[in-house]
Amino acid sequence: MNGSLADNEALMGAVVAGLPAPSVLAAAQVSVVVCVPAPYLAQVAALRGHVELGAQDISRHRVGAYTGEMSPAMLKDFGARYAIVGHSERRQYHFENNELVALKAQNALSHGITPIVCVGETLAQREAGETEAVVKRQLAAVIHVNGHCLTELVVAYEPVWAIGTGKTATPEQAQAVHAVIRGQLQAASPNGKRIPILYGGSMNASNAAALLAQPDIDGGLIGGAALKAADFLQIVAAAQAVA
Repeated sequence: MNGSLADNEALMGAVVAGLPAPSVLAAAQVSVVVCVPAPYLAQVAALRGHVELGAQDISRHRVGAYTGEMSPAMLKDFGARYAIVGHSERRQYHFENNELVALKAQNALSHGITPIVCVGETLAQREAGETEAVVKRQLAAVIHVNGHCLTELVVAYEPVWAIGTGKTATPEQAQAVHAVIRGQLQAASPNGKRIPILYGGSMNASNAAALLAQPDIDGGLIGGAALKAADFLQIVAAAQAVA
């Protein structure tokens, strides 16, 4: 929940100006997506240049009396191609459970929106040795509902203890969980290797290269570092370098 009309214009202007040409990004198989608060979708749609547009949430419903919700059709009206579902803050503050996250992903997929499905454990769960069980349970709900179109989604591993805290999983810690996720996806789909898995726990300009060098970390779900154009562009450059 960041941004203003003036801040958005300055940030997007700097990001678009600093990005490589679309052909260069395509050659490196790098995609750049910005997921903005709903009130700013129209503004950023006009500013985004060759950056893809996404939303920070989506409804499980197609249309109807669901005040405050955003339907896939509404997002498509603004040219959005992505929507984050199941972010840890939605799970924590809005009590979204695994089943609801799976249904949101299903609704997005059925209307041509790519869901970025977030999974991850809390500090208490990690310290209790429950990381693998928690992450696999969260992802299993999504696979159960969306197994027939699994290759059309994106998964993001976000250790809750490393979001906005300045703490980051070591590349080895992150890779270990990404490997578990990869194995689960491959068990569910013969093309599970092709499903992008992003790391979402305080990736920044200084640690991006080491994280992205891991075999099962395909990209980043960037939080605070995305509010600084120079830092965000460094992360994009790191993705290009390892692509």
